[in-house]
Amino acid sequence: MTEQNPQELPDTSEYLQVRQEVVKPIVTRWLMGITVVFFILQTISGYITGYDFPFLLGGKINEFILQGELWRFFTPILLHGSIFHLAINMYALYSLGSALEPHYGHARFILLYLCGGFAGNVLSFVFSQNPSLGSSTAIFGLLGAEAVIILLNRKFFGKNFKTLILNTAGIAAANLIIGLSTPRIDNWGHLGGLLGGLVFSYLAGPIWQAKGYETFVEISDKRKDQRNWIGLVIVLIVFSLVALIRFFA
Repeated sequence: MTEQNPQELPDTSEYLQVRQEVVKPIVTRWLMGITVVFFILQTISGYITGYDFPFLLGGKINEFILQGELWRFFTPILLHGSIFHLAINMYALYSLGSALEPHYGHARFILLYLCGGFAGNVLSFVFSQNPSLGSSTAIFGLLGAEAVIILLNRKFFGKNFKTLILNTAGIAAANLIIGLSTPRIDNWGHLGGLLGGLVFSYLAGPIWQAKGYETFVEISDKRKDQRNWIGLVIVLIVFSLVALIRFFA
């Protein structure tokens, strides 16, 4: 049995099997379930009282953030304005989360999702006066992470690398353009989420290494768990500094 240097590993398609640790997207499913529960609470609140109290308590509302309600940089990712809004975001979360969580692992995926949501709501807070809500900030963070994982591990994608990265960039660009041309879409939130996902993933995203044997190649992540917290802290510091623009403006 011969082991090859990962740096000299040929195209993995030459192997009979590719073996990688299987991680089910449990966090993705939990996030979807929790978000749906919050939407049900919003609907019940509106029906009984005439007010969307979950949004009033947790939406991105600038004047309340300026009064010190900093949890509003995170809680909007659990809230939605309509069943259509919810359905689109949950479909995107399911698609991207099911693809990314197996590579990121449960804990790192949660941090990625929170970083995207936080960064998106910070940019919305700084550059938009309008109240907003929705998980699309965090979902754009996942889109940014998808681009980074392809870039950091491009040797594993071989001839498909350019196609994959161009497709991902095209999806992000198309959604940002749609946001610019559609009323009531918080494009600053989308852009911030994308940047948050890019920064966290670049600092803490998986970098694959492979060990080749006679009949299969085994792929694992060579980054240490400490990188997760480094990525989280950097995102929090950078975007907290951006948020201070509004506090001292």
